[in-house]
Formats: sequence, structure tokens, C-alpha cells
Amino acid sequence: MGKKEIALLSEIESLERLLYRLPDNHSRREFIQVEIFKAAAGKRGEERLHRKLIEFETEEQHRFLKNVCLSRDRWKVQVDGLLLTERGAIVIESKNISGQLYFDDDTGEFSRTNIEGVKTIMEDPTIQLNKHIRFLRLFFKQQNIDLPISGIVVFTSKHCEFLAKPKQHHVCKTYQLVDYLFNIIQEFPLKNTPHNLSKIQKLLERSRAPYERKPLCHLYSIKETELLMGILCKSCKSLNMTRKHKKGWVCADCRAVDPLAFQHTIQEYFSLINTHLSNRQLRKFCKLESPYVTSRLLAAYELESAGALRNRTYSIKKKD
Repeated sequence: MGKKEIALLSEIESLERLLYRLPDNHSRREFIQVEIFKAAAGKRGEERLHRKLIEFETEEQHRFLKNVCLSRDRWKVQVDGLLLTERGAIVIESKNISGQLYFDDDTGEFSRTNIEGVKTIMEDPTIQLNKHIRFLRLFFKQQNIDLPISGIVVFTSKHCEFLAKPKQHHVCKTYQLVDYLFNIIQEFPLKNTPHNLSKIQKLLERSRAPYERKPLCHLYSIKETELLMGILCKSCKSLNMTRKHKKGWVCADCRAVDPLAFQHTIQEYFSLINTHLSNRQLRKFCKLESPYVTSRLLAAYELESAGALRNRTYSIKKKD
């Protein structure tokens, strides 16, 4: 039987598991709860955007790529969406921001006023859009691809209102996206010979750089010692899963059985604590006693290993 692959947990699941491991009186609990809400809302916004793109139909060839991660030396970008057409490419920057939105062309500032009337100055999303457009222009030039590039910022929240929009950039709501895309395409110059989109798509896919997520404890400055230890029960959310022969892992509190509990805990360690783990660190995290049992359990998974015997560490295997 082949070894099982290990990957990071999703952003939302990682945040949820971090919350379960924080004591009730921890100072960061409320902040993590807000982060979970924002991540879930952002995910819903992305899904609305992708459903809207289904309506983009044209006789010309086109391709839509999402979450395009590329790098040039130490410069890395993650593009939310990239529409390739025969006449040009359109970078799609997705933002899930609610409230009244104001772009000030005179000062270059962007602000949001929420439902309580509180005004917040935020980073202008068109700055990030410009950065991604500049990156792709350099990338295409390096590959001898003469493809014009434009871009658009899409606000995916259902509860946003534009008080003022920038004059030099394309900005819209999700329901307006398709019409804006067709307008942008009309701005591209006509060419007698259309671009080979299959070739460009394959080049982008070959050039994808892996997206490196920081463990959440590093991101939020939470020490491992502040977390509750044990293996999480997905049913009752306690940290009292114990190993039983054949059945897998059984919760000492609610008696729920989960054969994947240990696998999810390894994923949790990489998602929350560190990019590397040792037998000793995993035993502490899972509240396991035997290094020999832990070693046999780890052997079932496809992990990179470094060092020997007591100094051995494990990490998620990088895909080729």
C-alpha cells in the first residue's frame, strides 16, 4: 500500500483548529474569530466571482486561470484571476470589502465607512493591481510574448457601495464584471494573428511557484506553549482522541471514531506550528508517549525527512 500524501489544511480549517486550541481566556480568541468570519466571507465572494465568470462567453478563444502564483527571483505574486483572450490578458483582483467605499483621486487614498459610520483608511487595491500588471508585463517580455495586459478590481461583497471610483482604473462589483471585461477587451488593439492561448497557458502553469503559507502561530505571534495539546475530535471538539486497535482513533468524551484523526493532526501541526516537526515535537502536540509508536504512525505518510535517528525532522513533500 502506498504512503498517504500530506498537505496543509485550508485557511478556514486552520483558523478553526487554532481557535479550538486556544484557552477560553486567551487574548487572541476574539481576533481569530473575526479572522474566521473574514476568511469565510472572502471564500463566498470568490465563489460568487467564479460563478459570474461562467457567463463570460465569446466566439474568440479565451482561458481563465485562478490563483496564479509566479516569481522572478525574490519577487513573488499571487494573482487572484487571469483572463487570457486572443487580444490581451486581464488581471482580476478580488476584494471582499463591505461598506461605503471611496477612492480619492486627489490624494490617492482609499477608505471604507462601515455600517456603524466608522471610517477606515485602507490600502488602495489598485496599487496591488498595478504591481501584478507590471510583473506580468516583465514576465511576458522575458518569454517573448507580445500580449497587452490590463486589469480590474472586483469587490465581491454584496454589501458595498461606491461613493467615488478611480478615474484611471477599472473597478466594479461582481454582478458588473462580465460587461466590464467585454469593455476592456475592446480597448486592446486588433491583431491579424491571434495569440496562441494554449501555449501561454501551459507556460504559466509550468512557471507556477508554490504558494508558501506561514504557520498561523508565526503569523499571529502565538507561542506553541499557549495552545492546548491533544488530538482533536471533529464531533465534540475536545482534544481527547485516543488510539484503538483497528478502529483507529476514538474520542474519550463522546466515543466518536475517526480513522483520519492522526493525519489531520499532522496537517494541523504544519498549518499552525512549524514547517518541520520531529518525533518528540509531534508526541508533545498529540499527547502521545511512545516514540516507537509515533515513528510507525509517521511512516505511513509521504513526508520529506532530514537527519538521522533522534535528530530526524519531517516536512511536507514538495511537488515536482
